[in-house]
Amino acid sequence: MSQRTLVLLKPDTVRRGLMGEVISRIERKAGWTVTALELRSLDRAILEQHYAEHIGKPFYEPLVEFMQSGPIVALVVEGERVIEGVRRLAGPTDPIAAEPGSIRGDFGTIVRENMIHASDSEESAERELKTFFPGLV
Repeated sequence: MSQRTLVLLKPDTVRRGLMGEVISRIERKAGWTVTALELRSLDRAILEQHYAEHIGKPFYEPLVEFMQSGPIVALVVEGERVIEGVRRLAGPTDPIAAEPGSIRGDFGTIVRENMIHASDSEESAERELKTFFPGLV
């Protein structure tokens, strides 16, 4: 079953010059296609919408500050089981727990600055795509 998902390359990925490496890993996966891509800076309003379920949690403010610390790359990726697949390719949030070969396992440094976001379900993907690419939904 073909799906669409949102992928965000976070400010640490952009700052470290790893955008091409991460996008290349996504593109090399047979059957997956990047159908939209945009380099942009995020304002607080979009971050509040995106991270609404985390408002009030101790990590919320540092997360918002980090996501505003530099540009991000937002992508729409389509393909067979792409939601599950991109999350597996990304690896666990903790780079120490992430397997070598995953994005976070190969390039991650700390939990808070964890390189990549990928929607965790079809429902999340639909909601997140409306937030970041409203013209495509």
